[in-house]
Amino acid sequence: MNPVLASGAFQFAIEKSTVEGKITISVLLLVSLYSWTVIFSKAFQLRKALTASRKFFAAFEASRDPLDLFREKKAFKGAPAYAVYEGGVEELNYHLEHHPMVIGGKPYVRQTSFDMIRVAMEGAVGSESMALEKGMIVLSTAVAGGPFIGLLGTVWGVMETFSGIARAASASLTAMAPGVAGALIATVIGLLVAIPAMFAYNFMVTTVRNLTQEMDIFTAELATRLQHQYLYQDDIVVPEPKGSASRA
Repeated sequence: MNPVLASGAFQFAIEKSTVEGKITISVLLLVSLYSWTVIFSKAFQLRKALTASRKFFAAFEASRDPLDLFREKKAFKGAPAYAVYEGGVEELNYHLEHHPMVIGGKPYVRQTSFDMIRVAMEGAVGSESMALEKGMIVLSTAVAGGPFIGLLGTVWGVMETFSGIARAASASLTAMAPGVAGALIATVIGLLVAIPAMFAYNFMVTTVRNLTQEMDIFTAELATRLQHQYLYQDDIVVPEPKGSASRA
């Protein structure tokens, strides 16, 4: 049997690759290991975020007062929108306790306090967005850089092969084939690194974008509900105490 076929083309190409080619392959394997680590960790994070978000939105829509979940101490860890809710209602609760305007027995907050509540929610949106996007740069780097690193190893290997042929003054196919095979393996591995990272990156970017849009929509909805129920407005009518009567 042909020794090339017996050992396998892949193994044969690696064995015939140059030192520079083996270094390139080692770098690609490290990039692949890092990208797969990110893929599994991000997949777990996004799955948890989607599951927790569904539960949180269902509970929030079922509540009559936007502070009900906070008062009942219900937590939905892992849901990005819940982090926005938590930041907003904690800030609201602080102002209701320390700077309230009690009208008709119900506490309200002023516009300046409500502006701080908006800032707290927007800050939570920014923090959660960065947490969702963390590690994505690794996948984009693997997609863009993997083939180029492999191509560098291939070009270098081909250069070494032709240089060796020129020095040996032998241009036979038998002399060229092992070197070319060893050079091409770097490009093959570069593509094997980039292709899974590309599919994972596209899927995860879409999921992160959807979660971010959900946070933006929820922030507007929560701000509206808080404004309707807890923001002091000039047109609020203060009820007169019972038993009082105007005297002419």
